[in-house]
Amino acid sequence: MALHLIIDGYNLIRQTPAWQELDAQDLRWGREALLASLAQYRRAKKHPITVVFDGGASIEIAGHRDYYQGILVLYSHHGETADEVIKRLADRERERGLVISSDREIMEHALRVGAAVMSAPEFALRLQMADGLAGHEEEAEDYLHPNGTKKKGPAHRAPKKLRRLHVRLKKI
Repeated sequence: MALHLIIDGYNLIRQTPAWQELDAQDLRWGREALLASLAQYRRAKKHPITVVFDGGASIEIAGHRDYYQGILVLYSHHGETADEVIKRLADRERERGLVISSDREIMEHALRVGAAVMSAPEFALRLQMADGLAGHEEEAEDYLHPNGTKKKGPAHRAPKKLRRLHVRLKKI
C-alpha cells in the first residue's frame, strides 16, 4: 500500500531555509522550488503526492487545481484555509495518508483519524537525503535516528500502533 503524501505547502516552504528565501522574494518562486524538489522525489519513491496551498487571498488561484509532473496541487477556495483542505484529505485517506506539516492542529487531527504525520523540517531533511543519498537508505535512517538501537524481541517492542506507524514511515 503506497502512502499518499498530503503536504501543507506553505508550511513546508517556510520551514526550509532555501525555499523560505525564495518565498520571501516571490511566493511563486517558493512554490516552484518546492514542486520541483517533490517531482524529483516522486520519480524515485512513486508515492502519490498532494500539495495544498492557501488560495483564498488571490482570486486568480483560489480553488484552483493543477498537476505538476504527477503531483496534485490544490489551492483552497476563497473563505477556506489550506488547513481545512488538508484535514478533509486526511479524513478521506486515513491510514493511507501521511500528513506533512508542523501545524500542531493539523497533526493532531491527522493522528485522530488514523493518518501518519511528519513534521515539515523532518520531511525536508528526507527530501535532501533522497536526493543526496539515493541507494543509501540505511545510512539515511542512521542519520535521521542516530541514537536508535535495533533491539529485538518482545520485551523491547513498541506498542502495536507505533510499530504500524513506523512501518508506514519507513516507506518514504
